[in-house]
Amino acid sequence: MTIQNIDKYRPNLHFAPQRNWMNDPNGLIYFKGEYHLFYQYNPNDSVWGPMHWGHAVSKDLITWEELDIALYPDEKGTIFSGSAVIDWNNTSGFFPEEPGIVAIFTHHHESGGAAVKQTQSIAYSHDHGRTWVKYEENPVLEHETKIDFRDPKVFWHNETSKWIMVLATGQTVSIYSSTNLKEWQFQSEFGENIGYHDGVWECPDLFQLKIEGSNEQRWVLFGSVGDNEQFDVGSCTQYFIGSFDGTHFKAEHNDTRWLDYGKDNYAGVSFSDIPEEDGRRIYLGWMSNWRYANQVPTAGWRSQMTLPRELTLRNSQAGKRVVQKLVRELDSYFAKKHAIEQLIVNEREMFPVNEQYVQLDLHIENIDANLFGITLHHTNSQYTTLTIDSINNTCELDRKNSGEISFSDNFLKNQIATLTNTDLLQIRFVQDTSSVEVFLNDGEYVLTSLLYPDNVCEQISFFSKGGSIKLIDGYISGPKRF
Repeated sequence: MTIQNIDKYRPNLHFAPQRNWMNDPNGLIYFKGEYHLFYQYNPNDSVWGPMHWGHAVSKDLITWEELDIALYPDEKGTIFSGSAVIDWNNTSGFFPEEPGIVAIFTHHHESGGAAVKQTQSIAYSHDHGRTWVKYEENPVLEHETKIDFRDPKVFWHNETSKWIMVLATGQTVSIYSSTNLKEWQFQSEFGENIGYHDGVWECPDLFQLKIEGSNEQRWVLFGSVGDNEQFDVGSCTQYFIGSFDGTHFKAEHNDTRWLDYGKDNYAGVSFSDIPEEDGRRIYLGWMSNWRYANQVPTAGWRSQMTLPRELTLRNSQAGKRVVQKLVRELDSYFAKKHAIEQLIVNEREMFPVNEQYVQLDLHIENIDANLFGITLHHTNSQYTTLTIDSINNTCELDRKNSGEISFSDNFLKNQIATLTNTDLLQIRFVQDTSSVEVFLNDGEYVLTSLLYPDNVCEQISFFSKGGSIKLIDGYISGPKRF
C-alpha cells in the first residue's frame, strides 16, 4: 500500500483546497468584511470532474478559510464558472430587507448522446454566502445554437443603470444587459478579427482601470484562451484596452497583449464590490495550465490560486499596458532577512535563505554584462534560473532543473518575456512551496510559474556573464514570525 503525503508541495501563502480538484476562481466578491473566493471544485477526486462551486473566505486576501460547498450540480447540469454581485438595491426582488449576494453561473448539461447545452443561471444568499437558493425559473439566459456559451462575469453599469454580463461565446465575448438579473438582452459581440484565436475563449472580465499618474481611465477586457495541443503555450490570458459605452466594447489597439508571460496563470478575474474608499481592482488567477493541470505531482489535492494582485494601467515605452502588483496585505507576512546595497557582481554572489517562503525585491543595473540573472537554489542539485539577455532584451525563466518535472514534457519549456530595455531593472518575486511569481519593472512584466522542488530555497545567487552588474538596493525577506 502506498501512503500519500498530501502536505508535500502545499503552499503557505496561496489558497489551495484541503483535498481534491480545483480550477477557475469564481464569484470573487467583497461583502461585510470578507473576501469571498468561490471556485470550480470536484469533491470526488483530484482530477477534473463534475463541477461544483467550492467556497473560501478571507479577511486579508492571504489567509483563507475553506467553507462548505456552495453550489451543487442538479438536473440542469453541473456548475461551471461564473461571478457574484451584491444586489444593493434589490433589483432582483430577492432581498426586500437587506442586500445579499447573487451568483451568476453556467449550467453545463450533457447526457448520453445528447448535445452539450450551456445556459446561465442564478442563485442567491441571505447569509453571507453560507447557504444558497437557486432561482426557480432557471436558466435566465440560453442560446439556440452556441455550444460554448459560458463563464458569465456581471457588474453594475452606473451610466445606463443596468447589469452588464460578458460571456464567453466560442472565440468571441458576447455582451448582455439586464435591469433585474433575471431577464437579459443581447447588446453586442466582440472578438472577430482581433486577438489570439488558437483556442476557445473563456472567463472574460470587463472593468475600468486608471492610468497611473493621471486622471484618465480606460476599459479593459480580459479573455482567457484554452489549450490547443498544436502549440506549446497551453492555456493563456490576453487582454484588450479600449472603451465601453454600455452596449459595445471597442479596442484601441490591434495587437495581442498577454497578461502573463509565465505558463501558470489562467482563468483569472477581478473582485466585485471592493469598497469605493479602497478603490483597488484586485485580481486572482488559477495557477496552472490545462496542458498538465491534471498531472501535477500533488497527492490528494490539485491546484492553487495565484497571489492576489492589484491592477492598474501604465503608459509604458511599449504603449498602454496592464500592470500587476502584489496586494499590500502580503507585506505583513514577510520580514527582511538580507539587505543588499551597491554590490558589484562579476560572476556570482550567494545569499543563504532556507525559509518556508521567500521574497526578493531588488534594483539591478547592468554595467556591461551580456547575460545576468538570479538562481533559486532549492537543493544542491535542484534550481530555477531567471536569465536576462541584454543583447536580445529578453527575460527567460528556466525550471528544467527545478525538481519533479517528469509529469509533462511541456512543463520543461522555457518561459520568455521580451523587454523594452535591460539596462536598469526592478525585480520582485515571491517563491512559495511550489511556485514562483516574478514581477519585473514594478509589475509591467509578470511570469507566474509552478515548481515542484524537494525544498523551497536554500540559497539565492546573482550571476553575470560577459561583464558585471550592480545590485543597487534591495532585500531578501522570509516569513515574519508572529
